[in-house]
Amino acid sequence: MSSSHNDGAQVAGRGAGGFNRWLNKRFPLDKMLREHITEYYASKNLNWWSVFGSLALVVLVIQIVSGIFLTMSYKPAAADAFASVEYIMRDVNWGWLIRYMHSTGASMFFVVVYVHMFRGMMYGSYKNPRELLWIFGMFIYLALAAEAFFGYLLPWGQMSYWGAQVIVSLFGAIPVVGESLVEWIRGDFFISDITLNRFFALHVIAIPLVLVGLVVVHILALHEVGSNNPDGVEIKEKKGPDGVPLDGVAFHPYHTAKDLVAFVAFAIVFAAIVFYAPEMGGYFLEHANFEAADPLKTPEHIAPVWYFTPFYAILRAVPDKLGGVILMGAAMILLFFLPWLDRSPVKSIRYRGWMFKLALAVFVVSFFVLGFLGTRPATGVYTTLARVFAVLYFAFFLLMPLYTKWDKTKPVPERVVYHD
Repeated sequence: MSSSHNDGAQVAGRGAGGFNRWLNKRFPLDKMLREHITEYYASKNLNWWSVFGSLALVVLVIQIVSGIFLTMSYKPAAADAFASVEYIMRDVNWGWLIRYMHSTGASMFFVVVYVHMFRGMMYGSYKNPRELLWIFGMFIYLALAAEAFFGYLLPWGQMSYWGAQVIVSLFGAIPVVGESLVEWIRGDFFISDITLNRFFALHVIAIPLVLVGLVVVHILALHEVGSNNPDGVEIKEKKGPDGVPLDGVAFHPYHTAKDLVAFVAFAIVFAAIVFYAPEMGGYFLEHANFEAADPLKTPEHIAPVWYFTPFYAILRAVPDKLGGVILMGAAMILLFFLPWLDRSPVKSIRYRGWMFKLALAVFVVSFFVLGFLGTRPATGVYTTLARVFAVLYFAFFLLMPLYTKWDKTKPVPERVVYHD
């Protein structure tokens, strides 16, 4: 019995090995796994800040899968859109869960991406040789913002309709071509059925394809230059006789094990929100959006979802409409130029002086305060505060060449430092 069992195991092993050789002659599966997972060496001192890039991939998968199931029952027509969402919530088996996973996933996507961007700013992940990696990441952020905006109209609720009305009308501030551009975006003289249809097409097909493509090139660029680390030391410069970085460990299993713990923690938080607080007090799903869109009834206060409110506060802080649009766009575009604005000889905040640390702290506080002010009416003290914190927000970028040059830095170690 044991002999026949061993013979069967050997035949099965040869069969699996034969298939693997056949596959790899036609598709470089093993080569891809080695280059990007098992023999991709990342710094041994990566901390918990580094898991948010992987978490962003997880949320992207959640959004794509849940979105596919939502499109099976959603109707992109002005007369049916709101009712189809109600149908998903009430009559489709587990439809409420799929819808709440998608709506919660949208907000959690921005939470994860904002933390990932903050980590990059804190450790100088945009500096040489990662300038292109940072730019790809910023394009991902813009694509994500576009994806979220186009999806925002789809429930055809009050806030969806009027929020889209306000944002689309901003393009009308552009001289000469503004009004024609607004009409072209809407596809009509007002937000209508055709607007909903084209936003649906962009949200479901066009932007996701761009987003996935950008994620692929972002990862390829990352694996070409290597991951940054909390010390800002380039581990590729110190290699052993076998060509392996002395301070590097294989991404799998060492960092994937850490990512797995982060995935479990994220899943617990995500599930808690989905099952117990999917509206998150009106920040994830606004209360006004549970009413069908009514072009004849304007909500008392129109505001975008929380992840756009910092930029919305900057827009409203400027009395001139065109000036507000320009500053709102500049607030996003300036992030692209961080690699060239930062003149510091070191990357990581660990070895920077007090000037950069103070500037980054003021920037973060400004972003949070602007986010809050974007949810408030544009009156009195709220407008004044928005102007003050908008100045502080832009000062972080515009003064960066000065304070990063003047800042006193500490010596950077030749090898990474492992902090237990």
